[in-house]
Amino acid sequence: MRIAVFGDVVGRSGRNGLLDRLPGLKKKLSLDFVIVNVENAAGGFGVTGDIVEAFLDAGADALTTGNHAYDQRDEIDIFDREDRLLRPVNFPASNPGRGSGVFEARNGASVLVVHAQGQIGMPPGDDPFAAVERELAGAVLGKDVDAVVVDFHAEATSEKAAMGHFLDGRASLVVGTHTHVPTADDQILPRGTGYITDLGMCGDYDSVIGMEKSEPLRRFVTKIPGGRFSPANGEATLCGVMVETDPKTGLAQTIHPIRVDGRLRRSMPD
Repeated sequence: MRIAVFGDVVGRSGRNGLLDRLPGLKKKLSLDFVIVNVENAAGGFGVTGDIVEAFLDAGADALTTGNHAYDQRDEIDIFDREDRLLRPVNFPASNPGRGSGVFEARNGASVLVVHAQGQIGMPPGDDPFAAVERELAGAVLGKDVDAVVVDFHAEATSEKAAMGHFLDGRASLVVGTHTHVPTADDQILPRGTGYITDLGMCGDYDSVIGMEKSEPLRRFVTKIPGGRFSPANGEATLCGVMVETDPKTGLAQTIHPIRVDGRLRRSMPD
């Protein structure tokens, strides 16, 4: 089975770039299952019902978010209405939505998607390791489900690496999101789990992590806010990763980064 995950979609640039490209990428790479992180898709902050519908119509099978999940406050009900949209599983249980789900891939296989948020340098949340452990206890890879993908939305690279090793041999793929910069450590861990510390973003890289440069620079140089952050609107680079899984074990056989369009060096699976 071929599974692709695309990193944080930032603003109109990332949104339109991936929406335009996703149907063709899904066909070209023969993807069976696609996950997109949409937490910055609505003006850089949160997601709306229309955006969720657009990505599902374009071929996404599941959508993840992160610490900005509820930034579009008038649209929070979408988390209760759409089971394919996930918020971090270690948010309070009373929060709208859910943090995991089992979905059917194009080839009929079952895919457990778990979404968690880190604790280091992030808003308060429950222990993500214990939360993910609970989700995997009821859906064992290779027995109950054909694949397990974990989107770990975290700031610290050490926490992301720890989650990868914590799940090694029990997940098909563990990806880090949130920092918007693609890392060069895509690999298969010793027990067979595909891993990358951060997917990077789908957005304009002539920016400060997706935001138009003037306001972040002003704050770093003068320490005085001058206005709101706004997403950069140049051509997006679309960043993600693809794994191919073993049909018997569900573990990763290959892993390859995806980077297309925009400013970054192109990388595509064979």
